[in-house]
Amino acid sequence: MKRIKTAFLLVLLTSIILAVVPLFSQAPKPGPLSMKLQCAGGDCPLLHGVPQTAGMRSGFVRLKTGETVGWHTTGKNEESLVILHGSGEARIEGQPAKPFTAPALVYIPPATRHNVANTGSELLEYVYVVAPAGNLPAETVLH
Repeated sequence: MKRIKTAFLLVLLTSIILAVVPLFSQAPKPGPLSMKLQCAGGDCPLLHGVPQTAGMRSGFVRLKTGETVGWHTTGKNEESLVILHGSGEARIEGQPAKPFTAPALVYIPPATRHNVANTGSELLEYVYVVAPAGNLPAETVLH
């Protein structure tokens, strides 16, 4: 009988610890931020995701005439480009290029292979924002 009580107490204590520990190990909730858009290079991260945000990432990009960011995908995330200065095009795999001129917003759906090119005669500057997109259909194929 004493063995059963000891085993029960051990299981109860373990259950309590397993239930309480995650509450103390959670990252703090993200808070409001304000920052200058200063970037010495071509691609400067701004927001880095958890724990800084709930899942959003962003960065500031500068491309010289003729430069591209390179083909990539954001996986299951969607992306918005806020075009601040210059002109260029969003190149979406399998589709015609989408030209833009600042000020503009470009939206890239999840699981979409794409590239951004500066096709203008001056510096292209934009902020990208990548965020979780919710549920994707089961047949979605990521590149």
